[in-house]
Amino acid sequence: MHELHYLAGYPPQVISRIQTLLSRNQLSAVILSTYPTVHDIISAQALYDYTRAIKNEYLRSSPSLSKVVYDGKINVLNNALGLHSSLSRVQGHKLKAKNEIRIASVFKRGPVEFLKMIVVHELAHMREKEHNKAFYSLCAHMEPSYHQLEFDVRLYLTHIDVVGPLY
Repeated sequence: MHELHYLAGYPPQVISRIQTLLSRNQLSAVILSTYPTVHDIISAQALYDYTRAIKNEYLRSSPSLSKVVYDGKINVLNNALGLHSSLSRVQGHKLKAKNEIRIASVFKRGPVEFLKMIVVHELAHMREKEHNKAFYSLCAHMEPSYHQLEFDVRLYLTHIDVVGPLY
């Protein structure tokens, strides 16, 4: 059996169910039945516009975004699915802030729902730095299916890790 890194911490019965799907080569069908198509948000500009639209809908009063890009250097297992950084510098007499979001390039080709889950997660860090109750409440406010999507992203990453690319 494969070690299911992305599902660490889930109950044994969930792990067992996923291992059964993998052994029967059915995980692909399960994922594709819910997420059959890939998004077309490929360029950095399209990703920035997509992220900015979500930010403007839910976090209007938060600082603006400086950059949103896909990043091939993010190791999804050891690091994160995306990264949010906020950098403040004094330039002359003004304090300049930069808010950047970097999304693992594995999400450049996949369902739009997975991309939205990552974007929502990183945007939530603009208000809540820690993964606490307020953070997850904000994520669920921006994307009501957030928790299911987070699990499904973990299934998708497990598929890539064990079987290979799906899309």
